Parts: sequence; structure tokens; C-alpha cells
Amino acid sequence: MTGLVTWCTERARMVFAFIVITVSIGLFSYVNLPREGAPNIDVPVIYVSVPLPGISAVDSERLLIKPLETYMRGLDSLKQMTGIASLGHGGLLLEFEQDWDKDALLRDVRDELDEAKAEFPLDAEEPTINEINLSQFPVLVVSLSGEVPERTLLRLAKDLQRDIEADVHVLEAELTGHREEMLELVIDPLKMESYDVTAPELLSVLDRNNQLVAAGSVENASASFSVSVPGSFERAVDVCNLPVKVNGDRVVRLCDVADGRRTFMDATGEARYNGQKSISLQISKRNGENIIETVTAVRTIVDDATAAWPEPLQNAVSVNLSMDESVPVTGMVRQLEGAVATAVLLVMIVVLATLGFRSALLVGMAIPCSFLP
Repeated sequence: MTGLVTWCTERARMVFAFIVITVSIGLFSYVNLPREGAPNIDVPVIYVSVPLPGISAVDSERLLIKPLETYMRGLDSLKQMTGIASLGHGGLLLEFEQDWDKDALLRDVRDELDEAKAEFPLDAEEPTINEINLSQFPVLVVSLSGEVPERTLLRLAKDLQRDIEADVHVLEAELTGHREEMLELVIDPLKMESYDVTAPELLSVLDRNNQLVAAGSVENASASFSVSVPGSFERAVDVCNLPVKVNGDRVVRLCDVADGRRTFMDATGEARYNGQKSISLQISKRNGENIIETVTAVRTIVDDATAAWPEPLQNAVSVNLSMDESVPVTGMVRQLEGAVATAVLLVMIVVLATLGFRSALLVGMAIPCSFLP
């Protein structure tokens, strides 16, 4: 030990430079250290969901859950299976041992699910495999509310969603509390009778259109080109101008027997903020990103976007931020820094009273520096 002290004393400049570099690297790492309230943990649970509209809970257990249990019970590291049957849905909750191989088991679950699909009813929708990922829980909720038309509020929310998801810290900005837009056709029975148009003819016209038809390819000596017939609807007027039938010299179009209008689907739920109807954006950060920097970036984006709105719109629409997960994380970081500062101060007081100021200063510097590397 005496030799090491002598060697360091003789090379004081080199040792001092090494200390400065080490402390600088430690400070840089501390500043850029990801701050998490709930670190990402691989929960050994997988949920297999199979939707089938209209099926009862009893039939769901017999036609959906039983085939799933038959094929899934041979999985490695499987600890427990729980079937969940409900109206229009069947699901299987798979719980594995803690030492599970996530990637390998996901492949095995997909393989077994492909085999089980052959025994599902033909009307069953495509099943999904869901993992539990704690990092995908929202860290901030942005709510837009106000006495404005629903379409205006939805347009503002979608514009804000596009700006937020463009940020590198954000994984997803999920839109909730809104209704999907749709085109509603109100058929006039008297007009249908006058033009001699039947309901099956109208349904056949709609069923045969809004499709992209592949028409093969054209080849020559130098290249090959794919040919397709575009028939997708781009505007509401495209639907209204669909020809239904030819009545003499006149072409009867859909708009002649029906009125088209843009509307929304029936609401299955409702979101409110302070009693007002609202549309919310649930912000999820990317895995490993600093939650404080993510929330700060989202707040800046929201402030810049709302500042660009016209003044009447700013007065009519209220933008509120809630469920901010950075607040408790910031509190935990400050508590840690305060605890370290208190420990350094108490140790320095004790050492100062016994060994003197120089020893107290060296010990006080050593405590926080020991955390930095």
C-alpha cells in the first residue's frame, strides 16, 4: 500500500488527470441515465385472443378455447393456462416459469396457434398474440375538449398525434375517445320504385366496387410491368356517382336513389375531461428513453402546436395534460440526490470533528465520486 501511495505521489499530474476524466465520464453518464418509474420487465405471460362476433360464452368455450388448450398444453415452461370465454370472444392466458425463453416460446405459440386455427369456425377472425410490456403504458395523456364540432376536434387531435409520434422519444400516441368517420347512405324507397331499382342491385353495386383489381402483367424484351385497375373510393362523390342501372337513355346513379352524408359510427364509449366531451392522446415512450425528457419534448410539441392555432380556436379548445408519470420520477430523483447530499454533509461533519478539515474534504468528495463511475 505504501508503494502504491508513493507511486501515485510521484505521478500526481497523471493521477489528477485520470480522476478528472473518470469524474467527467461519470457526470455524463448520470445526466444521460434513463429515469424510469417502472422499468421494463419481461412478464412471463402471453395472451391469445380469438374474436368471433355473435358467439355466446358457452359456444366460445367449446369452439375456441378447447382447441387452444389442446394445442397449447405441450408448450415448454408452461406453468398455468386460463381460458376466458365471453360474448363474441375467446381467449387463453398462458403463464410461464420465470426462466422462460421469450423469443422461442413466441415462435412455439404461433406454430401451435396456426394448427389450432384449422378447428375454429369459419367466421372466426384472425387471432392475435399479445405480450405484457410495461414500457407501453402511457406516461402522459393529452386531452382536447371544448364546445366545437366533433370533426374539428378529431382533426386537431390527429394533427397533434402526427407531430408527437414524429419525436424520437415517443413510441406511440394512441387516439382514444373518438368515433370513426363513415359515409352513410339514406335510401329513398319512393325513388327506388320510380327508377325500378331493387335493394339487391344496390348491394351488388357496392360489393363489386371499392376494389383494386390485379389485371396481370405486360412483358416485353426489356422489362415487365404489373397492370391493375384502380377502383378504390377516394371521395364521397365517388360513391354517389356509382352507376346502378341503365333506364332507357338515362344512367341511374346511386345519388339518384340515396342521399350520402359523412357521419360517425355509433359510440361504444365516451371520454370526458372536467365534464366536457374530449378526445385524448395516450403517449407511450420508447424502451430505454428518459421519461422526463420524453414528457418535456411532448409538452414542447403541444405548446408549439396550440400556439399556431387561430385565436378563436385557442379560446374554444382546451388542451390539458394529465397522468404525468414524470412527476413521481422527478420526485424520486430529487430524493436520491438529497439523500446523497445529506450523507456527505453528515460524514464531513463527523470527520471534521475528529480528523480535521482536509480529511473531511477528501471523504466528502470521495462519497459522490464513488457513485459516478
